Amino acid sequence: MSNLTVERPAERAEPAGPRRADKRAPKVFNGLSHLALAIWAATVILPILWTFLASFKTNTQIFTEPLGLPSSIKWDSWGRAWEKANVGQYMLNSVFVVAVSTAGTMLLGSMAAYVLARFSFRGNRFIYVMFVSGMVFPVFLALVPLFFVVRNLGLLDTHTGLILVYISYSLPFTVFFLTAFFRTLPSQIAEAALIDGASHTRTFFQIMVPMAKPGLISITIFNVIGQWNQYLLPIVLLSGDVEDKWVLTQGIANISTNAGYQADWPSLFAALTMTIIPALAVYLVFQRQIQAGLTSGALK
Repeated sequence: MSNLTVERPAERAEPAGPRRADKRAPKVFNGLSHLALAIWAATVILPILWTFLASFKTNTQIFTEPLGLPSSIKWDSWGRAWEKANVGQYMLNSVFVVAVSTAGTMLLGSMAAYVLARFSFRGNRFIYVMFVSGMVFPVFLALVPLFFVVRNLGLLDTHTGLILVYISYSLPFTVFFLTAFFRTLPSQIAEAALIDGASHTRTFFQIMVPMAKPGLISITIFNVIGQWNQYLLPIVLLSGDVEDKWVLTQGIANISTNAGYQADWPSLFAALTMTIIPALAVYLVFQRQIQAGLTSGALK
């Protein structure tokens, strides 16, 4: 019996250059993306950390050793900022204004978005476009006419006027975001509720709102942070005659501008830290909900 030998077909040699380039390209892009994220994180975290550490230094240490650590951890500057600079009152005013304006924005914005997303009627598209167009209108262009409108309504130098303006400027993005989110929700459940005799109001609050919880939480956090950091609108609508009604951003600006040559920089940095901590805490606590709300619409 003769030995049979089977010749295997010669494997085709592939060029090494393009294959290696294809394999290296994702690694290069991953490395660059990680480097960019690291640089971005450093530009955000380092100023916040420096502000926090500077609140424990003295004026001399801030200017002579700006990058050094504080010699001792003392809360004197925090106490001066809270009491003498009236930061405590400003923070309470900010909490009240932001809480009421965010609640009003979410109530009105969610109802408007639900109607625009779920009901077809004449003018639906026009109303939606009008809401969206408010997103491209800069705030500072409307400051002068806004001042006269609020003054004619008798709401100048009041928290009510500031809250109404906050709501009006937060509605465009809220309606835009939630309209797209409500469109991704299944309509069968709402139709079943209507067949069972539920009214549109009950269907909205008891069925659609719980289903839209991720999106509602996400846009709520965005509104809270945006209104908390607002500066231009309070400056225009709350004058210096009503200092007890100022919000936190006004109070911190007043500390900086009125200090003159006797600036208490540690107290200023302590006040800035007090402003940063609430917004940072809100984001850290609700980080998962924010990410879920932003991605759930795309996944559905």
